[in-house]
Amino acid sequence: MKVDVVIVGAGPAGLCLARSLSGQGLSIGLIERQSCTELADPPLDGREIALTHASQHILETLGLWQRVHGDEIAVLRDAQVLNGPSPYALRIAAAAAGKQRLGCLVPNQAIRRAAYAAVQECADIELLAECTINELSCSAEGVALRLSDGRRLQARLIVAADSRFSETRRRLGIGARMEDFGKTMLVCRMAHERSHEQIAWEWFGYGQTLALLPLNGNLASAVLTLAPGHMNQVMSLDQQAFAREMERRFDGRLGRMELVGERTTYPLIGVYAERFSGVRSALVGDAAVGMHPVTAHGFNLGLQSQKRLADSLLDALHNGQDIGAPAVLQRYARAQQRASWPLYQATSLLVRLYTDDRTPTRLLRNAGLRLAQNLPPFKAALARHLTQVSR
Repeated sequence: MKVDVVIVGAGPAGLCLARSLSGQGLSIGLIERQSCTELADPPLDGREIALTHASQHILETLGLWQRVHGDEIAVLRDAQVLNGPSPYALRIAAAAAGKQRLGCLVPNQAIRRAAYAAVQECADIELLAECTINELSCSAEGVALRLSDGRRLQARLIVAADSRFSETRRRLGIGARMEDFGKTMLVCRMAHERSHEQIAWEWFGYGQTLALLPLNGNLASAVLTLAPGHMNQVMSLDQQAFAREMERRFDGRLGRMELVGERTTYPLIGVYAERFSGVRSALVGDAAVGMHPVTAHGFNLGLQSQKRLADSLLDALHNGQDIGAPAVLQRYARAQQRASWPLYQATSLLVRLYTDDRTPTRLLRNAGLRLAQNLPPFKAALARHLTQVSR
């Protein structure tokens, strides 16, 4: 079997890349270890995706946004950052960026479902489900693969989009810088008594980090980050005891809280690939950069990566160039590195600063929040960054 582009991983980044390349005269193969049934109706994984205006526009262009049900979309109006037990907060208002909202929140499940449905309409995309790669070789002449079901593929380009723990990245000989933050993140939906007013919270407590992502009505996605041992204790609580524990951890600021649905935990590990392209190969999504979730920009960065790669490939195609040529792939890699490296480093610095509970650092954090709150130009720049709206 011969295709122009083979994409490994049918998560949001891989599916969106396939959709971006569709209809341009390219044949696309999409390799995924899950079944078509699982892709069509993915399980709820607890993750709510904070989409910027730019990301929403990309999803609209690809025909995904129209497939998300209206009641699955929640407005993210403003955001606030809190430190320790202090009631003082840095408020980031969408109005500072000239917008009515910073973005919106959509379940990861809904985006994956919409992306799969959109790809199913494309005759030039062949989904190879319930498959993994057994053999892979890349040369100047092309890409050769043997799949777990015995099929052999040839392609002009291979793209890894198979998570931050990408097996394809490893097979390509591309290393990655991994940063284990030594924490576990719990996500769940909770109903609460007092209104969140569509304001997201990032609360750097002492010994814990809390986040609140406002959904529709008095419902929110609660995120708790703890050391693994402490998280095991929290996860051992029954539903009622867990709700009371979360009320306590949120200092009663939302009134009475109740668990809605399941609790899910994830290890916090950041990943940054040594390079984003190789011989007839490229990385997108978490396979390229796996962000710490504190800035809620991981999905947006991954969505931008597939767009940058698609733009580079289609520009080359329309100019009669080889889509697997080093210059084409390096152009994408440089652009993605410029966009991602400062954000990745800033996020790691923020995490280290706001999870250091020593007294001098606590004082520095408080002072920093108060200074930022009184600098309107800084808050406006931060709001533009969060919305991804230019001046």
